[in-house]
Amino acid sequence: MRRLILLFVLVLFATAPVPAQEQKIPMASRPQQKPLGVIRRSVNLIVIDAEVTGRDGLPVRGLKADQFTLLEDGKPQKIVSFVYSDVEALESAAKAGGSVPPVVVPLEATQETTDEDLTTVVRDHRMILLFFDLSSMATDDLLRARDAAMKFVKQQMSPADLVSVAVLGSDLTALCDFTNDRATVEKAISMLTPGISSQLASLSAAPAANGEYDVTEDTGAAYTPDDTEFNVFNTDRKLAAMQGLADQLQHIPGKKIVMQFTGGITQTGEENRTELQAATDAANRANVSFYTVDARGLMSEIPGGDATADAATGTSMFSGAAVYRQTEARQDSRDTLTTLAEDTGGRAFFDLGDLGQAFKQVQDDTAGYYLIGYSSTNTKTDGSWRRVTLKVKAPGVHLRYRDGYFAPRDFKHMSTEDRDEQLEEALRSDTPRVELPIALEVSQFRLGNGEVYVPIAAKLPSGALQWAAKRGSQQDEFDFAAQVDETGSRHIVAQLRDTITVHLDAEHFEAVHHNALLYQGGMILAPGSYKLKFAARENETGRIGTFEQDLSVPAPDNKKLALSTVLLSSQLAPVAKSSGVQVKTVGLAATLKGSPLEFSGEVLIPSVTNVFRSAQTIYVFFQAYLPRGADPSLLRGGLIFFRDGVEVSRTPMLAPVDSDAKSRSASFRISLPPGKFPVGNYTVQAVAIEAGEPLVAFGRAYMAVNAPPAAPVPAPQQK
Repeated sequence: MRRLILLFVLVLFATAPVPAQEQKIPMASRPQQKPLGVIRRSVNLIVIDAEVTGRDGLPVRGLKADQFTLLEDGKPQKIVSFVYSDVEALESAAKAGGSVPPVVVPLEATQETTDEDLTTVVRDHRMILLFFDLSSMATDDLLRARDAAMKFVKQQMSPADLVSVAVLGSDLTALCDFTNDRATVEKAISMLTPGISSQLASLSAAPAANGEYDVTEDTGAAYTPDDTEFNVFNTDRKLAAMQGLADQLQHIPGKKIVMQFTGGITQTGEENRTELQAATDAANRANVSFYTVDARGLMSEIPGGDATADAATGTSMFSGAAVYRQTEARQDSRDTLTTLAEDTGGRAFFDLGDLGQAFKQVQDDTAGYYLIGYSSTNTKTDGSWRRVTLKVKAPGVHLRYRDGYFAPRDFKHMSTEDRDEQLEEALRSDTPRVELPIALEVSQFRLGNGEVYVPIAAKLPSGALQWAAKRGSQQDEFDFAAQVDETGSRHIVAQLRDTITVHLDAEHFEAVHHNALLYQGGMILAPGSYKLKFAARENETGRIGTFEQDLSVPAPDNKKLALSTVLLSSQLAPVAKSSGVQVKTVGLAATLKGSPLEFSGEVLIPSVTNVFRSAQTIYVFFQAYLPRGADPSLLRGGLIFFRDGVEVSRTPMLAPVDSDAKSRSASFRISLPPGKFPVGNYTVQAVAIEAGEPLVAFGRAYMAVNAPPAAPVPAPQQK
């Protein structure tokens, strides 16, 4: 029951919905996307961190901005901000007996904390997030990583270190915020225990078979089928978690280090590259560097694999192909770690007998660094990779920095996956999107099985339609999505997703391009309390509008007479689909043989705004639901109209035009002729009553009647 209708009447829209209160986002959920940026980006400002060390390996202080030359894709850029973060000085002051106050930096952005406050707090501090990927580490690897982290906190952690702990198990969870309190960090690390998530580690080496060797797929687990498809999902999940971490850290200024302890990440062909780029891009936007640590340490493997691996088949065990394949699988699990580290300005650590060496390297790399900001002269939003080159005029120094970033990408340059993610983020976000004005009408009509059909009508103004001329016709494309969450649990109970393309020839375009556009969809819900979120996107520009409202579906009472929503309309449209409208549906949507709004080959088009002209015919539709044993032939319904609390008109009590025994419903359709109501605001009260029985029900709607537009005054003729 989805259709797109071009209305041949000009619709006045209601005001935009009031923004919902902002809520904190738990780490267990996918963090919301922050505004597009690069490394750390505000408008067109890019901030990179640069480590300058001398021949002795120590940080070089005191350099000035004019000693640096910065190029982007070979073109000089003007440095507009320049700050040195002296972590080593804070460490030295603490060792000399200076007091270091306790510091806590929350992982989640809060309205109470401004960017200036955070900048003051984290200045000259080293920010390290210890990230343990439980889904890729076997039990021994997890214990090795945990012990190394605990040793770092007890013996190596300095007063300048702000450390946080997060884990990826069944979900992404933060165990503590950034803090320099050792006891808090130790408590968080002690919570790391082997569990069911570590069983996924055996699937981390399931690369797609390439047919190069005469061996069976190396799944890393005994007596299991090919787990390639699962590995695609599992790898995407790990990379998505890293992207989520970077997005979560974007509100914190300065350089952040994410030390990832893992048993390897194996990509399966091309499938995981989009998510890998997204994770890298998110890290560069947030000024996050990944230091990836292979928790398996120094690996010495049995040729052909141990008892947890399938035995090689064919001639591979005699030709050496099995051992070569085993080595290749190990290297495959490390390639992604290397890419993440190198592309974000971090380091990758493999074959470490002592994982503590990784912590020492992180501290050495971040003893002091320069934060250099510039406004890019390239304003294109094409998502391309931009190479950054930094030079410094100082003899004998070594310069280390991340060498580029992905430019922000506008809607036209987005991939299909990015567009889907953008729409999902709009539905998940507590902040409304208002680039595309939208008005929504939600109704309720009972079905015969205790469920309720919820029609959704969304109206877009003519000014939002960016028609494009293509092949002799005008075309526009829209995405519509709706999601219904159960109040309290936030469990998704219903979803709707449609992509609708409209093609209009010159004749039809001239008739409708100044008019509103109405989308109609529907869902089937059980009784309960819900929150409905609706999003519409105009795909020529990528503008999005969202609408959110609470939705209560009452349970039917078989002993009382009840009414449905009272719908008002000014138009009937043919049920037949238009050849100029193409609909592509994705997800779960209601499918009914016929809508309650359809009759005699026509469908009632909800007004949505309930604003009418006095010269229009107004249609009113509602249903009455009878208790068990009631006779629908005895039911009568009518309308009463109030203005300023005073009754001004009423209709006769009429028999229903249709009834349905399954849902025990009786339908009323009442037409109000043009000119019946003067200009003003009215309350429409629907009444249903069963003759001879004490059964009565009421429903209300509101409408506004405006004067017809004034006729244009003809221009005076020139003599």
